[in-house]
Amino acid sequence: MLRRGSEVISIEARALSVLAQALDASFVDACNAILAAPGRVVVTGMGKSGHIGRKWAATLAATGTPAIYVHPAEAAHGDLGMLVAGDVLVVISNSGNTSELRAFLRYASTIRVKVIGVASKRESLVIERADIKLCLPAAREACPANIAPTTSTTMQLALGDALAMALMDMRGFSRDDMKVLHPGGSLGLRLTPVSEIMHGPSKLPLVSQSAEMRDVIITMTSTGFGIAGVVNATGRLIGVITDGDIRRHFDDLPTATAEQVMTINPKTVSLETLAEDVLVFLNENAITSVFVLDSDASINPGNPVGIVHVHDFLRLGLG
Repeated sequence: MLRRGSEVISIEARALSVLAQALDASFVDACNAILAAPGRVVVTGMGKSGHIGRKWAATLAATGTPAIYVHPAEAAHGDLGMLVAGDVLVVISNSGNTSELRAFLRYASTIRVKVIGVASKRESLVIERADIKLCLPAAREACPANIAPTTSTTMQLALGDALAMALMDMRGFSRDDMKVLHPGGSLGLRLTPVSEIMHGPSKLPLVSQSAEMRDVIITMTSTGFGIAGVVNATGRLIGVITDGDIRRHFDDLPTATAEQVMTINPKTVSLETLAEDVLVFLNENAITSVFVLDSDASINPGNPVGIVHVHDFLRLGLG
């Protein structure tokens, strides 16, 4: 079973490599046609190609290119009205001769909508009727009988992703744009500014630079962050004290002040840093907490405004 599973994945991986090499000017034409269209991308396909078409539409829409999927059989019963002048029609079919696609292709021609055809056979209905022809390279299905759509649908899926990502780049679709379209789920959380996750000013474990270590330890244990920030008279963060600092200065604790024990030039993040980047920052620096600064503040930009702990990410499912 493992051998067969590996064989199937290898067959499809080789086909994807061939597809990558086979992309030509038609791919560029498809990108430009979609980018220039004043309307949406309408994707259609039957059977397994229809399932892939739904993924095309979903990925395009999620990355800045308005798109919908329309089932070709439903199109012949009134849903042709979802295609209007100014749209671009994408027709996906392995054979290119699926009969249910005829009505859609005929209607697109009638209202002068540009058609992008995706099929494996150049001599086929879809490719012949398409204004832009995206022919998938010949490849055997992973099915022993060469029947079940496997390799062909994998190539269709990858081609859709390639188009969506190229268009995303062409549109300059940014992380901020992605955040607007993905407010929910783990992706939305990853793109959330740390300001929406951090603990605010009232929870900050801060001590003065002249504080006795007894008071520093009380502050560290009472807040649960395992860290204390050391601030000067203006509230600027000048150092931090962690469990490691306490161990290194254990013999000096009865008489030492926070300034004598702290680690200077502490690592911090800005208020606008995305949650995903903060989590990477914590892991790369092998630390569990980090203070957040408002670097754009006109007054006291070095003053801490929040703190975030690695457990905050775990609680939100971003560990």
